[in-house]
Amino acid sequence: MPRPADATGTLETALAHARRLLPGRPADAQAQAQEILRLVPGHPQAELVLGAAWRRQGELDAARRVLEPLARTQPNVPAVALEWGLTLGALGERTAALREVGRAVRMEPGLTQGWRQLGDQLMLAGDLDGADEAYALHLKASSKDPRLMEAAAALCDNRLAIAERLLRAHLKAAPTDVAALRMLAETGSRLGRYDDAEKLLARCLALAPGFAAARHNYATVLYRQSKASEALGEVESLLAAEPRNGGYRALQAAILGQLGEYPRAIAAYENLLAAHPQQPKAWMSYGHALKAMGRHDDAVSAYRRSVTLLPSLGEASWSLANLKTFRFTDAEIAGMERQLARTDLAAEDRFHLHFALGKALEDRARFAPSFQHYAAGNALRRGAIAYDPDEISDHVRRSEAFFTPAFFAARQGLGCPAPDPIFVVGLPRSGSTLVEQILSSHSAIEGTMELPNIIGLAKELSGKKTRTDRSAYPDMLAALEPQRLCAFGEDYIARTRVHRRLGRPHFIDKMPNNFAHVGLIHLILPNARIIDARRHPLACCFSGFKQHFARGQNFTYDLTEIGRYYADYVRLMAHYDAVLPGRVHRVIYEEMVADPEREVRRLLEYCGLPFEEGCLRFYENDRAVRTASSEQVRRPIFTEGLEQWKNYEPWLDPLKAALGNVLAEYPDVPKFGLASPAL
Repeated sequence: MPRPADATGTLETALAHARRLLPGRPADAQAQAQEILRLVPGHPQAELVLGAAWRRQGELDAARRVLEPLARTQPNVPAVALEWGLTLGALGERTAALREVGRAVRMEPGLTQGWRQLGDQLMLAGDLDGADEAYALHLKASSKDPRLMEAAAALCDNRLAIAERLLRAHLKAAPTDVAALRMLAETGSRLGRYDDAEKLLARCLALAPGFAAARHNYATVLYRQSKASEALGEVESLLAAEPRNGGYRALQAAILGQLGEYPRAIAAYENLLAAHPQQPKAWMSYGHALKAMGRHDDAVSAYRRSVTLLPSLGEASWSLANLKTFRFTDAEIAGMERQLARTDLAAEDRFHLHFALGKALEDRARFAPSFQHYAAGNALRRGAIAYDPDEISDHVRRSEAFFTPAFFAARQGLGCPAPDPIFVVGLPRSGSTLVEQILSSHSAIEGTMELPNIIGLAKELSGKKTRTDRSAYPDMLAALEPQRLCAFGEDYIARTRVHRRLGRPHFIDKMPNNFAHVGLIHLILPNARIIDARRHPLACCFSGFKQHFARGQNFTYDLTEIGRYYADYVRLMAHYDAVLPGRVHRVIYEEMVADPEREVRRLLEYCGLPFEEGCLRFYENDRAVRTASSEQVRRPIFTEGLEQWKNYEPWLDPLKAALGNVLAEYPDVPKFGLASPAL
């Protein structure tokens, strides 16, 4: 048999050489395999190496062309099933990928690392749920202890209470079992108890610092808790050992975006996509970072590449719609309609496509079918979330009873005296991004983002372990010692410092939901400024209804619920106006649009800052903006959006009814009594 030019002997030697090249030099492995196949066409082992080399270089279509027919002709070869499964995972075909890797492991139990590799691929593809499932199957497949095998099986079947009970019992007898600690942390993550998972993984890594899989879990848990600085350190430690790991690189890019380090995030995504160009969710995330930096055309190209790679990825189409100034072509609208006609479309893709088509048809003044799509998307989204509108109403009632003038008077002068923060609160789509952009155009103020710290503190103070537990907050604030109030404020200043890069004396925290915690903010940061951005109830609420929020705004998916939430918000802010007169400055969006200079001067006077002309030219500010209004605030103030809700007025009766007197008396505030319809 003739031998390849670069082979060192027999065909077997050439194949062995190609396999050795795969991990670090996949392009050379590809060339070696192609030379073998030139001389021995159809050789299965050479085709397997070639497919693996293509996958490792991110050439997934080429890998599919080799591996799909090979998997059909070699169905009982574990290595073929594994490589085909990993390629399917990289292509985002989660169900088929799990099936093929499962077949490989059943045929050859020693291939348990296949599950971990698949988890890495799904993480790279942005499929966090699929990655969690693959990692759990890795735990199950690699467990040798019968007690851990039973717990791992329960974890894989999502029988979380059983898994937790078995693992806690095991750890009582073997408290240093790092595999069990990691499994218990995974159980906690699935239950949403990220704080518990973080502590377990920290313990695991203290016992076994080289446990890379646990460190990856740890970085992910930190990221999901918005502890981005800590998460970045962990993932960069992993990358130092495995610089080519696509899952690690994808997580690093996402963390950089969470930190607001968009230039670095963009560079990270560009490096990732150079190596893995067939990842639709990575292209979409790249588009998000470009959008935040105001690179509109580049963001459109990235989102369109994502749609081209995976037309069913509804979030990519919604990302195009969410640019607000973007307009879909006829072909793009037809493509989204074809995807919605599919019977096998995932619910998440379906509701994203409904939102996108709602926007596309609104832009064409086809308001009836547009509303139908908005309503369908909201109904699907509402059915998938746990939201109880009574919770915010109860919080308002309890806050009214608890936060009295006497309570605040007794604590005057307490808390951290730092004047740095400027909180912009209200509802999403209320004009808060415009207020932020105006303020951040001042030489003394830095814009950051919607920071989760105050909400995280309130959650911690609530003492709740499950959604159904009774919250101890705000009542427990009465027992806090002065030192703790000051410590909470100091901790907030310290934890938010990572977002402050310009050295300016003030910074903006634009988390809208912080309106629910004005009393807490006043206690721990008495010199902070608090600005309430308010917009016409129908304009604000319907704009929220049209918007699909990635997280945190579960009240927006039903017209009655969003109207009720708005009324609760107005009532709570009216209470703070009464017990802390002058503490909160209100910006009425319509008044800002009508007379920008007057309102900007009032705003800066409240902040104790001199007027600067640059605040009127806020649209020239090239800072990163990550909210849905990022495109709009890069233009001068415009009036055409003030009454867009009127196009949908025939369908807004449930919203009007829920708003009650709050709508009738806007921008004035009704006198709230115990019989208020808002409660």
